[in-house]
Amino acid sequence: MNRFENHTVLVTGGSSGIGLAAAKAYAREGARVVITGRDEKALADARAQLGSGTIALRNDAGSVEEAGRLAASLREQDIRLDAIFINAGVARFAPLSDVPESLWDDTFNANVKGPYFQIQALADLLRPGAAIVINGSINAHIGMPNSSVYAASKAALISLAKTLSAELLPRGARVNVVSPGPIATPLYGKLGMDPATQAATAAAIQGQIPLGRFGTAEELASTVLHLSAKESAFIVGSEIIVDGGMSNL
Repeated sequence: MNRFENHTVLVTGGSSGIGLAAAKAYAREGARVVITGRDEKALADARAQLGSGTIALRNDAGSVEEAGRLAASLREQDIRLDAIFINAGVARFAPLSDVPESLWDDTFNANVKGPYFQIQALADLLRPGAAIVINGSINAHIGMPNSSVYAASKAALISLAKTLSAELLPRGARVNVVSPGPIATPLYGKLGMDPATQAATAAAIQGQIPLGRFGTAEELASTVLHLSAKESAFIVGSEIIVDGGMSNL
């Protein structure tokens, strides 16, 4: 399939995990891909995997200033966008009693404030019929202990998909959300757990998934592409949950 031939797509946080899987999937279907990330080496490695036509830009998704810089860089290169996957974000967990103000600020800057102003800055670069897909989370729907700040930030993103769709529809653009459950990505290695605790946590989570396994980044990417493609042109302001039945069964 070449659903994205002659299309340009932007994937924020596209240098690893779900973002990289989505970038690869877009590229396989003919898209010119722009990826962003904070780690120069990871960006270079991802670009090597995606091919020389890929544009890799260092960008802090939590910074309003850098949102403007990203839009300016694309505008200078005369790049217009057919799809955006707002994927970059952070996942930090702590019980209510241990949450410092800095964890709240860092999470909401990266997961809500940054994406909001990125969309604002990029809106004028969207082609008619463009799609924006936001990476949410089932944590916005389930009461998982220690996830209060992260879950609240993802709930805010799901709300934004509705209100921003209403605002952007006159420009011919639509906004939707893909909300993953437990996905096997490098994220779980970045939570500061020792190997034994990490393994025990993974086993406990897996036991709550009706399908009995973690999802893959590629499975989530396929839903991102579906929401980005013309085949889903009648899906607006909606959320697709990809969690192996965890939040429903």
